[in-house]
Amino acid sequence: MPDKTYKRHDRSDIFIHWFNAACWLLLLLTGVGLIQNPAVDPFGSGYPAWLRSVVGGGGNLLAIHEGIGLAWIAGFVLYLLVNFRGARFFLAEVFSVSPARDMGWMLKKMVLMTLGPKALKAAGVDPDLPDQGYYNMGQKAFAQASVVGGVVIAVTGVIMYLSDRTFGAEATGMVGWAVAVHFISVGLVFAGLLVHVYMAAVSPDERPGFKSMFTGVVPGGYARHHHRLWWEKVSTEPEQGSEE
Repeated sequence: MPDKTYKRHDRSDIFIHWFNAACWLLLLLTGVGLIQNPAVDPFGSGYPAWLRSVVGGGGNLLAIHEGIGLAWIAGFVLYLLVNFRGARFFLAEVFSVSPARDMGWMLKKMVLMTLGPKALKAAGVDPDLPDQGYYNMGQKAFAQASVVGGVVIAVTGVIMYLSDRTFGAEATGMVGWAVAVHFISVGLVFAGLLVHVYMAAVSPDERPGFKSMFTGVVPGGYARHHHRLWWEKVSTEPEQGSEE
């Protein structure tokens, strides 16, 4: 008998997820190309100069970067207009943290990923992870960083965009801080993104969750094991499920 599936993502959620991923990739590639510092060249020597030559100069590259950034912001504004209820649910879930259950999950998960279950058993600790809701604490932590970091990146990006269009010399200090905070925020969010990509797309245990970002549904077995608190709720609502 096929495993029953449960709806996890609306089409608008799937769209904004991949729209965000595409914008982030393009912004990263173009943003690194704008850096004129040989000491900061993560893609290999000559990448900024090569990219500038491809698009016809640094001015064009900056315009492309700014255009993608403005489209990224507009996409999220559109998402809020289309699915404000979904956005509110997302924010409520990711910023709702149980110190005992969620932080216990995070600590155990880090030990399991580094030292394995034997280390927990040797310390007299049950290696089983605490039950989680719609998101586990790892997903919540990345989502929190993404939301806060995304807002900071967007705000500082707009300040930089307006720096030579609207602001005068009196705003030099603010613009300088915006540039610094922009780069730091991008670096921190990108570091979390690497972990997110590994856990979502590479880790076999999370493969059904990754597929749900295309299909919108997850198998009952996966939901029960990884998001038991959420599964217990939706499994009593027949309209939420569908048979594969």
